[in-house]
Amino acid sequence: MDLLRIIAAIFLPPLGVFLQEGIGTQFWINILLTLLGYIPGIIHAVWIIVKR
Repeated sequence: MDLLRIIAAIFLPPLGVFLQEGIGTQFWINILLTLLGYIPGIIHAVWIIVKR
């Protein structure tokens, strides 16, 4: 399941975070990071998925 979340995080970072955490603080942080730059959003999403 983590592989599916990581693939989702690469294509759409907030989706990967949503699948892992739901709609919460990390989701909104990831949306902000993705809007500021796609790469920071990906890095944050993969970090959230891998740390659990």
